[in-house]
Amino acid sequence: MLGSITPLGEQGRGNRWWLTVGPYALASALGGLLVGSAAGLVGTGLRLVGLTLPPAGALLAVAVVAALGLAADAGLLGLRLPTLRRQVDEEWLGRYRGWVVGVGFGFQLGLGVATIVTASATWAALTAAAASQSLLGGALIGLVFGSVRALPLLLAARTSTPEGVRRLHLRLSAWARPADRVVRSSQAGIAALALLLVLPAV
Repeated sequence: MLGSITPLGEQGRGNRWWLTVGPYALASALGGLLVGSAAGLVGTGLRLVGLTLPPAGALLAVAVVAALGLAADAGLLGLRLPTLRRQVDEEWLGRYRGWVVGVGFGFQLGLGVATIVTASATWAALTAAAASQSLLGGALIGLVFGSVRALPLLLAARTSTPEGVRRLHLRLSAWARPADRVVRSSQAGIAALALLLVLPAV
């Protein structure tokens, strides 16, 4: 989808790229804010009925979900990520104005769980939002999550020619594995750090 929302592609559809990407980024941040707030509310609800997580418990929850998620990402232990089997409707690209596409795509992808979940980092982030047991904490985590999900669109900012689009696709293909390794390594580091912080409290 990233390769479709480019300055060249939007020009061909009679749209302005920034009028698609701007609403996309805002809607993605809003989607993240909403899902993070919902997770924070779940945690808050648990706290209100007496199921308060101590800091060590919150860290342990994040560490366990992050570790299990990495196992699922790697196809270990027969684990599979919970996910919906749907994607954003790419027919929207030729059917609606750019800002409508931006809002629709951005919001769905910013939610993180409204389309196929391809990496367990999504569930780790939502676990952190819930473990915060705070509406504000969950909202902030979700806002960062949704905002970061919109950043890759900026890679297409200068693809105003067919050759530029081709180079973009080549770069994305070349970066796919290194980016995946960085995300998984970071997630493993977070899980390990959380466990190290928990151990003194055990």
